[in-house]
Amino acid sequence: MSMPKGHKMSQGYATVADGLDYRTISEIMTSRGHKMNHATARNILLSAMRSLAADLACYRDENPDAKQIDQISKSPQFQAGIAEVISDLYSLGALKA
Repeated sequence: MSMPKGHKMSQGYATVADGLDYRTISEIMTSRGHKMNHATARNILLSAMRSLAADLACYRDENPDAKQIDQISKSPQFQAGIAEVISDLYSLGALKA
């Protein structure tokens, strides 16, 4: 079941203020030759967030269950933190667009 538009999670809205919405991401990806709709963009992003959350938990010697990993990955604070780290890496030249 999809999240209703404007759904507020317990930690806040599940979007990053300076980020792109899923529809915009899907339009950009489609224009670059990767046919995608907004639901697919959301699923891919959340899959990547789950992977990062699991890896970070492992690095910290924690062992959260799948439900906790899913909750962390959907957290606006976690997503904003990951976005900030990626932005810092770009500004340092460690990543290229």
